[in-house]
Amino acid sequence: MSALKVNLGYRDALAAIHFLTEVLGFEEIARYTAGADHLIAHAEYRWPEGGMVTLHSTASGNHSIRDLSERAAQDAGYPAYSVHLDTGDPESMYKRVLSAGAKVIRELKTSPMGRGFVVADPEGLYWSVGTPLPKMVRNAQGQWQPEG
Repeated sequence: MSALKVNLGYRDALAAIHFLTEVLGFEEIARYTAGADHLIAHAEYRWPEGGMVTLHSTASGNHSIRDLSERAAQDAGYPAYSVHLDTGDPESMYKRVLSAGAKVIRELKTSPMGRGFVVADPEGLYWSVGTPLPKMVRNAQGQWQPEG
């Protein structure tokens, strides 16, 4: 059986690990360090409601999540990328994120896409947390909208 994994490179992988485990509630599966400075060579984290994230430290000069986030911030717009976490209890997740002091980008709300919120990790990657996204279809004008 195969599963989708997201692989992310961070300048400060330890801060990302703290965010995933302490703020969002991911479970650590494995962590391998490298070198005298204990950079993260590879680490794996399981989302309790399904899915995994792997991450690693990026060396200076290599692209990282922070590099992508800094480019997006230059445009002052919403980045063209994020990670979505399905949860059956967005209210509890939102309370957890607030109590951890994480940077909330979009408050908890209900929309045609479901109920959820957006939070930024320490390097600026947006994490959308909410109910499973609905199936999308194109309307008569060719715009995407939730089915039904």
